[in-house]
Amino acid sequence: MTHLDDSAILVLGAPGGLGSEIARLLAAGGARLVLSGRNQAKLEALSIPGTPLAADLTDPDAITTLVADAISVNGRLDGIVNASGVVAFGPAIEVSDETLAELFAVNTLAPIRLLRAARAALSESAEQGREPFIVTLSGVVSESPTANLAAYSASKAALAAFGQAAGRELRRSGIRILDARPGHTETELSTHPISGIAPRLPAGYPPVVVAQRVVDAIINGERDLASTSFHS
Repeated sequence: MTHLDDSAILVLGAPGGLGSEIARLLAAGGARLVLSGRNQAKLEALSIPGTPLAADLTDPDAITTLVADAISVNGRLDGIVNASGVVAFGPAIEVSDETLAELFAVNTLAPIRLLRAARAALSESAEQGREPFIVTLSGVVSESPTANLAAYSASKAALAAFGQAAGRELRRSGIRILDARPGHTETELSTHPISGIAPRLPAGYPPVVVAQRVVDAIINGERDLASTSFHS
């Protein structure tokens, strides 16, 4: 069982509907948080205890700097929750290069670079007797690629595949990768896609329900949350 109290956790996408709910639950459990997102003002406006650090996840150097700064804030790093992401709608054959580049930069390459940058600190956390983890949110589209979300589905499926393989590699280091794949959740992500227009979507999960399931999985040492693991 992972104890949240006094753990040092970096939460990316903290201003978002899901990231903010996860961060509140982690803070309530006693975690010391570094809260990250693109906009410093939005981070500072959050009513969640933690240190705000803005970063552009499309910039590899910014990711390296963010991890280093997060470690310096609390003196160590015990966990990362990556609740950041972008979405795009539209036919597969019409997706632009610019949209493809941003989808994969944020949804796929950023989590890979985060792990690379944080590996040493997370290994040190394990050596000191803690249970370090990384949470990714590849979502249900990584299980069931969706029409008019082909590029988005691909970016998330690539993330899920990376997490599975990297998780096997890192077991001996004591680092746990947890991939969560909830279905549509009622955040504002679909209302500001980087391209296209969202279709009419069925009612999704309340963010607090998804957040609670993710935090429970962190505490209970789970490594995989399939879409069937979520319910309202």
